[in-house]
Amino acid sequence: MSDDQRRPRHGKSGPGPRSGPGRSNRPPSRPDWRARRAAEIEDGVVLYGWHPVAEALANPRRVIRRLLVTENALRRLTEELGVPRISPELVRPDEIARKLDPDAVHQGLYIEADPLPSPTIETMNAQSLILVLDQITDPHNVGAIVRTAAAFGVDAIVTTARHSPSATGVMAKSASGGLEHVPFTIVRNLAGALQTLRERGFLCIGLDSAGGTELESVPLRRPVALVLGAEGKGLRQLTRERCSVLARLDMPGSIKSLNVSNAAAVALYATSRALAALK
Repeated sequence: MSDDQRRPRHGKSGPGPRSGPGRSNRPPSRPDWRARRAAEIEDGVVLYGWHPVAEALANPRRVIRRLLVTENALRRLTEELGVPRISPELVRPDEIARKLDPDAVHQGLYIEADPLPSPTIETMNAQSLILVLDQITDPHNVGAIVRTAAAFGVDAIVTTARHSPSATGVMAKSASGGLEHVPFTIVRNLAGALQTLRERGFLCIGLDSAGGTELESVPLRRPVALVLGAEGKGLRQLTRERCSVLARLDMPGSIKSLNVSNAAAVALYATSRALAALK
């Protein structure tokens, strides 16, 4: 049955919807987009929008299952990047829109792909700079953190499968292509992962507004992990206990806390400069 057939009609063409036992005055809802998308791309990821799709197409490690493009988007894609490495399916914009959150801005580009390979805690390089995210659930915030991490050459982001957004959809769009450059390492237990990192020589710095040391005063060395907590809650107690040091970002203004993605950017800037000075 088409959407037009489901929609109640008004005016001269017919009577309005009837009410009564067994009937609702509300129009039938559109099938839930999350359930539909999950059924279509089981065990895969969805990427949409110019930067996420363009970066995925340029990444040889990204296995792409399907590429949907509008005519205008394909023209731009070909002009700027050349012929796509996978044969595109030419569609109308509304065909892509039906696969996504109603608020999604897809710019005529949509990909279904395999997840990227991820390093493990045990295989991370001894010179690594990584981020550890403690129950940061907002996909926009995590996406912004990924984008910043890509800009500062972060080697990996460690998080848990629970209480964190998947590396797909809204988060991927907010990351603006950063997912292709910063791999995710998913762990079951964050405290255990921090303990393993410390045993492997990582300096684990927990960012906390009540930290006893300014971040700029921490004697830095590689490998290093910056640990960020969720807005409001901050770092959980066990996470705090497993960090090597708790550090704060000192700010001269009247507001002493930042959005977690902004805090990540400031911390990465300070840490990157300090590490560069050690060379």
